[in-house]
Amino acid sequence: MAFPRAAGYNNLPNGVFSPVIYSKKAQLAFRKSSVVQAITNSEYFGEIREFGDSVKIIKEPVISVSSYRRGQQVLTQDLVDEDFTLVIDQANYFAFKVDDIEAAHAHVNWKAMATDQAGYRMKDNFDQEILGYMSGYKQTAPHLNASAARVAADIPGTKAISTAADTELLSSNVLKKGDFSRITTASAGDHSIPIAARLPGATSYPTDVVSPIDVFNRASRILDQQRVPHEGRWAVIDPVFLEALRDEDSRLFQAEWGKSGGLRNGRVTDTPIQGFKLYLSQNLPLVGTGPGTAGVANQNTDYGVIIFGTSAAVATAEQINKTEKMRDTNSFGDVVRGMHLYGRKLLRPEAIVTAKYNVA
Repeated sequence: MAFPRAAGYNNLPNGVFSPVIYSKKAQLAFRKSSVVQAITNSEYFGEIREFGDSVKIIKEPVISVSSYRRGQQVLTQDLVDEDFTLVIDQANYFAFKVDDIEAAHAHVNWKAMATDQAGYRMKDNFDQEILGYMSGYKQTAPHLNASAARVAADIPGTKAISTAADTELLSSNVLKKGDFSRITTASAGDHSIPIAARLPGATSYPTDVVSPIDVFNRASRILDQQRVPHEGRWAVIDPVFLEALRDEDSRLFQAEWGKSGGLRNGRVTDTPIQGFKLYLSQNLPLVGTGPGTAGVANQNTDYGVIIFGTSAAVATAEQINKTEKMRDTNSFGDVVRGMHLYGRKLLRPEAIVTAKYNVA
């Protein structure tokens, strides 16, 4: 934009004496933290990478214990061999071109900058897709939070538990409004849970909401009832739920800035909350306008989903994760492209609890 000039002043009238300067430092996009690799099991990665696009996982047989009396004939139990399948069925790619003239005359390294962004975007979509899968939802397009319910056709491989829902989750582990009997607002028990922080000084619980800690407590109880070990438990929450949790009692986060200083790979605090390591993610499922849409009754079009589990609950495995550069055959330039081929499988549905919620 040229400098303004006074009326009647015609010296250098077009203002081109002031050139436009392009900075050699490009503005980089903000990066979200990735949490999937911290909360999933990757022990099958080697088998998938070396031998094929699926792996059969054998389940431990269930052994019965019988009472015994002196002299009683002992009957042996037939072992039942069961398995389920982890399949590599997800593939994503990126590709871009930089012409030789552009590379020679540009004052920034477009290939390096674009490759860095592409790598981040691939990893970010990996997080969005798998967090959706773990919650019973799927993406409608890449780079979007999962928002559509998974159906039977979306099951990769075979179910770990044949009686699980089409989402591969146990219905008893999917928390909703009707699971909290204290909420007495009209019907719609399958709708999202309205939450509100229980502020200091409160003498009684309201009857139209539950507190964030109530949700943590219920998830912990469900995992305990399923005999899920306490070791390795985690919870992934979104910024809306985190705000409500902080409003409830700031003492929960006294160690927030821990010895390593600030957020670390999505980890919110070094101190577990109700036995769960706490992770923050913006990649959890969002339905409608998300969990920030306020309402205490019959809210089932706008909500978010948070997840509780253990590191043994879900497996992830990569088969191809590569970036390569080649000459473009149709012009003078380089093509940079990359591919990510991976799979994921819910190994232990009893070790995953989800909760759909909205703020009150």
